[in-house]
Amino acid sequence: MLSDIQIAQQATAKPITEIAASIGIPLEELEPYGRTKAKISESFIRSMADRPDGKLVLVTAINPTPMGEGKTTTTVGIGEAMPLIGKKAIIALREPSLGPVFGIKGGAAGGGYAQVIPMEDINLHFTGDMHAITAANNLLCALLDNHLQQGNTLGIDPRRILFKRCMDMNDRALRNIVVGLGGKMNGVPREDGFNITVASEIMAILCLAADLPDLKARLGRILVAYTYSGEPVYARQLQAEGAMTALLKDALKPNLVQTLENTPCLMHGGPFANIAHGCNSVRATKLALKLADYTITEAGFGSDLGAEKFLDIKCQTAGLAPSCIVLVATVRALKYNGGVAKADVAQPNVEALKAGLCNLGAHIDNMQKYGVPVVVAINRFLSDSDEELSAIEEYCTARGADFALSEVFAKGGEGGKALAEKIVAACEKPSAFHPIYDAASGTIESKIETIAKTIYGADGVSYTASARKAMKDIAALGGDSLPVCIAKTQYSLSDDQKKLGRPTGFTITVRDVRLSNGAGFVVALTGDIMTMPGLPKAPAAALIDVDEAGNIQGLF
Repeated sequence: MLSDIQIAQQATAKPITEIAASIGIPLEELEPYGRTKAKISESFIRSMADRPDGKLVLVTAINPTPMGEGKTTTTVGIGEAMPLIGKKAIIALREPSLGPVFGIKGGAAGGGYAQVIPMEDINLHFTGDMHAITAANNLLCALLDNHLQQGNTLGIDPRRILFKRCMDMNDRALRNIVVGLGGKMNGVPREDGFNITVASEIMAILCLAADLPDLKARLGRILVAYTYSGEPVYARQLQAEGAMTALLKDALKPNLVQTLENTPCLMHGGPFANIAHGCNSVRATKLALKLADYTITEAGFGSDLGAEKFLDIKCQTAGLAPSCIVLVATVRALKYNGGVAKADVAQPNVEALKAGLCNLGAHIDNMQKYGVPVVVAINRFLSDSDEELSAIEEYCTARGADFALSEVFAKGGEGGKALAEKIVAACEKPSAFHPIYDAASGTIESKIETIAKTIYGADGVSYTASARKAMKDIAALGGDSLPVCIAKTQYSLSDDQKKLGRPTGFTITVRDVRLSNGAGFVVALTGDIMTMPGLPKAPAAALIDVDEAGNIQGLF
């Protein structure tokens, strides 16, 4: 059996100019990065403003399990299947972080015969967007520390600096550090730390910015610290936004690539699905809607995290409305939710499957609350029995959700035709999309409780004393008018990753609340969410190599 990278390296990619031409982008509006990838010019994006939008399809999933559900693979496969049923489609995906690539094996280009290429470039440096975000983030940090060194005219309290440095690599040793040691010429000593780049507020800003002026304005609004007298300090007071925008002006342009079957894909941005909203850029999504009849996009982790944030943050911010939501699940994952050990999930077990279907049911119910038709996609494996698949279909039908099998990993677009047909039909059904709360009204606390009760199924929310103080401080800065981004475990609907299925009788505990003022949302932290992951005992990096001809090996 070929690995993902072997499949990708055997593919025949078309010149990116041909892919662009197929969706109406002329050569002069491309900024090529080699033969198979390019950025799209600002002038072309502006020229599309008055063109009508196509249909928006959101792909999400049940709660992740150790086996993986294949959400990105399914997304890519749908995009490959659409042309086979006569529909013009574009895929809109996030860019991967180097941290997971070298840490726990896994990229963000799909798998099998449903991949986006060139997968090596995509999973490594790509077009340099991650590096630009890292540089802009760390420039702000350098300007802040220089301000302290040069007299601190703003009166910044070094103990109340909120903005951290970042790098796009898993490095737990940098989570908590001390900077400025070594004498007067080396700066003011203070506690600091690093986030991974995809958890940087700069990443979230890039993905929510409408255009270059909006990007610059958002960068200036970043809350970086408080003064000794308790006044907020923003990036614009350090005169940072202009230089940061200069570093990000090319990164703001969406990237164009293609699938193994030459379906166009706009791959742009990659915010964490916990600490941020976990979906690709607004600009890429909006451009895709102008260029195709169907835009297939995804949101990170399960629907309780990624989809909720897509629908309540991204859609409210950008004025988007999906026509269909695809919910990815696997027989193996449902049996795992039904109590089967990871080692035994390939064995037929209808009773365990039925016990785990409650997790799928929760996600169906939650997505239907947004007024959008739901299609369940079962990412099929050879070990799935007909009896198990029939049980899922009966369950979905009883809940008013369409159902289709997906075999795109093994068959590419051909294995996704039935699913694509169901999606097209769902997009024609009546739809009345609405968020579950109005971001502009209500308190931070009321929005948190709405999400916890409506989506997670919690009985309520408890807050630490520090979280309550933070909400009060953020409300004083106007934070009550912003949407809420809850950071919690992806493995459970609750904030306890051990509670599988559809837990009941629990409360969510919010330990801290932070303001991402430039991004335009409030982050509520639950559990022990890490913004700088660590490497596992056996990092994937140990398996990656380059042969004498320069070909990368071992990358998935």
